[in-house]
Formats: sequence, structure tokens, C-alpha cells
Amino acid sequence: MPSTLPSLLCLGLYLSLRAGAQNQTLSKPLIWAKPSFMVPNGASVFVWCQGTHRAIEYQLHFKGLFTLERPNDPGLTNKVKFSIQPMTSSTAGQYTCFYRTGELWSEPSDPLDLVITGMYDRPTLSVHPGPEVLPGENVTFSCHLETATTTFFLHKEGTASRPWRRVGNSPAAFSMGPVTPAHRGTYRCFGSYNEHMWSFPSEPVTLLVTGDAGVADLASTGQPSSPDSWELHLSTTKKGLRKDLIPWDYTAENLFRVGLGLLVLVALMCLLAHTRLLRKKTKRASSQERRRRYRWQGALDE
Repeated sequence: MPSTLPSLLCLGLYLSLRAGAQNQTLSKPLIWAKPSFMVPNGASVFVWCQGTHRAIEYQLHFKGLFTLERPNDPGLTNKVKFSIQPMTSSTAGQYTCFYRTGELWSEPSDPLDLVITGMYDRPTLSVHPGPEVLPGENVTFSCHLETATTTFFLHKEGTASRPWRRVGNSPAAFSMGPVTPAHRGTYRCFGSYNEHMWSFPSEPVTLLVTGDAGVADLASTGQPSSPDSWELHLSTTKKGLRKDLIPWDYTAENLFRVGLGLLVLVALMCLLAHTRLLRKKTKRASSQERRRRYRWQGALDE
């Protein structure tokens, strides 16, 4: 038993500390692009990464490479920006970011797709039956590009909506409806030869939905109904994201784990002390019993 208790003591402390280290993970950061994830060829863009106020360093990863940024006011800000200028075909692609607090790195952010535009000819965009329709009607946007491509994107400007994708021969048809006033807006289309290199935008087409707006579903997203619809990650826009991450209080969590480890330590020490006390009492009782027997034997001999 005496040799087992120190082993249990060490095992308890080891398991407590290891469990604490394994459970201490940092939430993934947010990532977005300003002014937009669609960047004209040769223009500049800022990629923002938002972690916690405890972050001391950020990394932006792209194609196996990374760059570092540190907050200008550590503890006062929870985000940094990475500048990409100018945007070229070699800098278009998928980005992720991380942040560090102490020796711990966070999980990667959701991927951010940066798209370069203005690489190919300009497509033409039209809407049928026309740019002015009544609520409840169906409309179809047609995107046509002479250059041989089979991938097209339709984008509604000025909102957080993301491009819709069509794969097929030109012209590409984007159908939506029944329309509501939420479908009002200015649309442009792009041709693409891969996910991150798009053509010049088409000339804008403005859709007007007239009539009684009271019967319309203002919550409608206006997305075309098709299995080919493709949404870029929500992380490509700041709108709708939380303004601040509320990180788990890892300091309190660590204190709790340390306290738990100390309780285990105290309990095992008490058990060890109790065992030693019992052993001493047992040895004392055995010694007294031997002395009594010795006296009794001596009296019998006399």
C-alpha cells in the first residue's frame, strides 16, 4: 500500500494536467475581405482576421505559405488586417487565418475565397420577360459570353447575397421566382474559367418589382432555384457576423483545473497520512500485545 499511494498521487496529477491541456482549445477566428471578396485585376484588398483580445499574433495562410501580423494595441483590439496589393492571378484563391495566445494556436478559420475579376471578355446580361415585373411573376437572367466557357456567376450588388453559379453552355439561365420586392436590385454576371478567376463584370441590369408590396415576402433571399446554385462562404462578408468574439474564459478554466488538481493532491495526501497513522497504531498495539505476553509468560515461569 505505501508504494501504491505515491503512484496514485502522480497518476492523478498527471491525468488532471493532461486533461486540462487537451481541453484547452481556442475557438476559430472570423475572416472576411474588404471592400469585397471580388477584386478587380490590379486592385488592392484587405483580409481581416478576428480572434480575441488575448491574441498576440495572427497568421494568414495561402497555398502553403503564411504571413504574420501582430496587433498594434495588444489587449485593446481583437483583429488585424492583411494587405494584398495588387491583386493578381497568383494571389487569387483560398485563404485561412489563425491566431495565437501564449503558446496555443487557434483552429483555422473558415476558408475565404478571393476572386480576381477583369481577366476575360465582358459578358452580356439580360432579364426576361423584362426589367420591370409584378410580384409573383417568374424572371430569368441570361448571361452570354462569346469566349468559350461553361461556368457563369450572377451577383446581386449592394447586399450580403453571394453569387449564384451555373454550369452549362452560353447563354447561362438563372431563373428565380415568384419574385417579391426583396428581389429588387442591380445584377451583374461573370464568366469563369476556374473558381477564382472571373471575367469583367457585365453591364448592370436593374430589376424592378412593382405593385402591392404587402403581399410579398420581404424575407426572401432572391436566390435562383437550381441545384447548380453555388454560395461562397459566409465568411466572405462582414455583414451578419458577430462584432466581437466572446471567447471562453480560459483563465477561469485553468484555475478550475489547477484547483481540481490540488483537491486530488490533498485527498491523496490525507489518504496517505491516514494509512500511515493506522500503520503506527497497529504497530503500537502489536508491540503492547507482545509486551503483555512477555510479562504473562514471565509470571508463569516464576
